[in-house]
Amino acid sequence: MLRVGLTGGIGCGKSAVADFFSDLGVAVIDTDAIAHQLTLPGGAALPAIQTGFGDEVLQADGALDRAAMRRLIFSDTGARNELEAILHPLIYRSVCEKLQLLGDAPYVLIVVPLLVEKAHYQDLIDRILVVDCLESQQIARVAARSGLRLEETTAIMAVQVDRASRLAAADDVLNNQGDWAGLQQQISLLHQKYLEISAIDPAIKPFPD
Repeated sequence: MLRVGLTGGIGCGKSAVADFFSDLGVAVIDTDAIAHQLTLPGGAALPAIQTGFGDEVLQADGALDRAAMRRLIFSDTGARNELEAILHPLIYRSVCEKLQLLGDAPYVLIVVPLLVEKAHYQDLIDRILVVDCLESQQIARVAARSGLRLEETTAIMAVQVDRASRLAAADDVLNNQGDWAGLQQQISLLHQKYLEISAIDPAIKPFPD
């Protein structure tokens, strides 16, 4: 099974791309969705988060207050490292479990926003697919989508690798500077390419121990 890692900066369009691959019948594993599940009421990450950060980062229902945590971790590098130390091993384990359940799928798309930044995720990946757009487009799209202030968006961008580094790491690139129809066409072509690669060599990389 070919394992394609999908990444890109905030606001580049990773979620829309992943949804379209899913519509094409591709198995998608989204690490952001896993992180969200881990931090819902009763989630596996919550006890350690509560111990490390206190009740002020929790909502009344016991779920993680994502806005409060975002403000904290992007103003305090130590807090960000502590949260990553809690979440990332749990996310990684969940990704591996989900991969084991996919059986004979020709290929899987693994969405990892920090794929380039976190080398251990690359052990899971055969190819890196980057969704790319201009930084000005990232900022505008984030503001339209989630209403984050400019300083919040730029703080998130500051902890991600720069655009040039992300592109340098890419095996494949989706240009999301234009319209949706153009992006869909690019995705459809890549889908056929990945099916062909998988048919030639379905066991690209050994599964990590």
